[in-house]
Amino acid sequence: MDICGRPFKAPAMKDSNPAAVTTVPGGVGRNIAHNLRLLDLNVKLVTAVGDDDFGAGVMRSCKELGIDMSLARRVKGGKTSTYMYITDEKGEMLLAACDSDIAAYISPEYLTLLKDELNSADAVVVEANLSEEALKWIGANVTVPLYADTVSRAKAHRLLPIIDRLTALKPNEIEALGITGERSALLAAEALLRKGVKRVFVTLGSEGLLAVEDGEIVKLPCMKTNVVNTTGCGDAAISAIVWSGVQGLSLAETADAATRAAALVSQCEETVNTRLSPKILM
Repeated sequence: MDICGRPFKAPAMKDSNPAAVTTVPGGVGRNIAHNLRLLDLNVKLVTAVGDDDFGAGVMRSCKELGIDMSLARRVKGGKTSTYMYITDEKGEMLLAACDSDIAAYISPEYLTLLKDELNSADAVVVEANLSEEALKWIGANVTVPLYADTVSRAKAHRLLPIIDRLTALKPNEIEALGITGERSALLAAEALLRKGVKRVFVTLGSEGLLAVEDGEIVKLPCMKTNVVNTTGCGDAAISAIVWSGVQGLSLAETADAATRAAALVSQCEETVNTRLSPKILM
């Protein structure tokens, strides 16, 4: 569940700021699932939620969106993941706190029960809120194209053990530099290719997107738009990357789709823009 505070004026640090506060279903994995449904893909979400009010809200909203929740794990007494963030008056995120400990319930033992389901998909998408043990199991047992989102600099390293299994990886610049130790986005992307990733897409904030695969580099600027909120742009980008992979699009076409999806989300206050569709990405 996402809790967002957006001050009406430039925020004053260490003080209470008059603001609009919203509570809506969110999270990287859920946002990706939502976006992929908007892109007309059939989606099953493997997640863990508590038996609390937030968990009930997430389950209900996902089902209403047409996301198959039959693989979700309801944890008795568990606390549903919560992401709390503060933006400035323009919608740029200043600070966030994430409580995703319940993701530990997506264990190798639980995933073993889902192995056939996972390998019957056209693609599997993972994000670094999962434990290293769960990610290692996925790397060793999932045979279909595998896509990953790094989530944050603090968690991105969890993906390193399965890096050579990834069809595509989407870090932001800070995350890419953090897991490679390189000094630039391009050097970081090339280092990740050497580790075995087929395609790397580094989001560069206001500088756009860098996409790299063996023998090709594409750099696109941000699309000009009225930015309202930047939270969720990365989730939209990886969703477009997955959709493009399923469609068999080229690196340049995929980078363009990811840029379009991110720009669309930046135009609304929510972390998912319900106007997203395949037509917009083409």
